[in-house]
Amino acid sequence: MAHPNWKVVITDCDHQDIEEEKKVFTQIGAELIWAQAKEAKEILRVCKDAEGLLIQYALMTRNVLEKLPQCQVIVRYGVGVDSIDLQAATDLGIVVANVPDYCVQEVAIQAVTLLMALIRKIAFFDRSIRSGQWDFRQGMPINRVRGKTIGLVGCGKIGLELAKIISSMGVRVISYDPYLQKASGGIELVDLDTLLKESDFISIHCPLNESTRHLIGEKAFHQMKKRPLIVNTSRGPIIDEMALIEALKGGLVSGAGLDVLEKEPPDPQSPLLAMENVIFSPHVGFYSEESIRELNRRTAESVADVLLGKWPRSVVNREVMGKTRASLASS
Repeated sequence: MAHPNWKVVITDCDHQDIEEEKKVFTQIGAELIWAQAKEAKEILRVCKDAEGLLIQYALMTRNVLEKLPQCQVIVRYGVGVDSIDLQAATDLGIVVANVPDYCVQEVAIQAVTLLMALIRKIAFFDRSIRSGQWDFRQGMPINRVRGKTIGLVGCGKIGLELAKIISSMGVRVISYDPYLQKASGGIELVDLDTLLKESDFISIHCPLNESTRHLIGEKAFHQMKKRPLIVNTSRGPIIDEMALIEALKGGLVSGAGLDVLEKEPPDPQSPLLAMENVIFSPHVGFYSEESIRELNRRTAESVADVLLGKWPRSVVNREVMGKTRASLASS
């Protein structure tokens, strides 16, 4: 089923080629435009007559969406959709989709790696050796992993994958996730207060929304009874960064492994950069060559599905059902 009049725009993306996307849209006869439009004026210029959009960082505000009369579907490269006004998209009949499970193993391994690097003080020892020191006692104490408790803030696919990895090390896994009635894989569901009090390690795996922004802030840090190590591979603003700095200074937490920050890249003057017990990676948790190819293909396929009259695999604004601009079944 080809429709050569369809226009699809990639507003912006980090990757260096769009071969996977080209394959998908060539098959359905759609015109594909690759832009680098992140500002509203540029987005409107290239997207005003497009039926489908693939976006990465472009802000899709209500003001922008209202000026895209042909748009039927927006799919984001990745999991988070906080750059899209979901209510506006729903009001306008635009389907919003994402790719929530393309990098499950990658992110889980990134979280475990950051955590283990903190526990075993890998970055500290590396710096120490490079400065001419060869003395493991400088890193004392280091404690055994077995017998500890990790608390997962959010227990979706990535949390489950992490639990599978770390439980094999003899670690008890608890999780706070208000969207779950029960958990699998030996994970104990608890409330947030219990997680904060009982965790030796905390790993964040929830989406960023109004209820999770600064979820881990001053109050939460003061509830952490075991001075835990905290890892964030989800979204930076879930942690109140200023509160984290004070918690690290005050010994409320023992260290942090951060793949994401409130401001990326960080301010060169941020106190976090000078702290020995904080390690960083540059929002790389999602990345492997294989995961990128999968992401590109599946993002394109979701756009193509809607244009072809089918629901994509992962609809974010399910309230749009029954009032879509596209000719889709009601369920």
